[in-house]
Order: sequence, then structure tokens, then C-alpha cells
Amino acid sequence: MPNHKSAVKRVKQTERKTEVNRNRRSRIRSAVKSLLKLLADNNKEKAYSEFRVVESEIRRGVTKGVTKKGTASRQISRLSALVKRTFAA
Repeated sequence: MPNHKSAVKRVKQTERKTEVNRNRRSRIRSAVKSLLKLLADNNKEKAYSEFRVVESEIRRGVTKGVTKKGTASRQISRLSALVKRTFAA
């Protein structure tokens, strides 16, 4: 248990930030899952528009400090390659 007033405040701030980060991470994962579902259904137009949403969510996660820049870059790169590979004819 915190013994100082400032420590109590830090605990509250940490809990709030943890919840916000958890929500942000969940939004990224949900967006990726919806993209993968569209790829499985071979829905080209919706998949491309959903990829833009996913990329935006991932990049926003970087600016908010949820993920690291390199991790986000790798995820976007792999998803982009997957989308291109799925619809290459």
C-alpha cells in the first residue's frame, strides 16, 4: 500500500493508464481480426478499406505509447504483404 499522498495519486494514474492502454490494444487486435476475416471471405474492396483502418489503429497505438515503432512497422508490413498475396492473380 502507498504511504504518501503522491504515491496514492501515482497508483490511481497507473490504473487509469493501464485501462486506456488495454482498451487501445484490444481495438488493434479486433481490427486485425476483422481484416483477417475479410481476407478469408475474399472480400477485396472491404479488405482494402479495413486494412487502412487497421494501419491507422496500429500507428495510433505507437503515438499513444502502447506499442513500439518497430513492432508496429513489422505488423503493418506483414499484414500488407498478406493482403497483396491474398488478392494477387
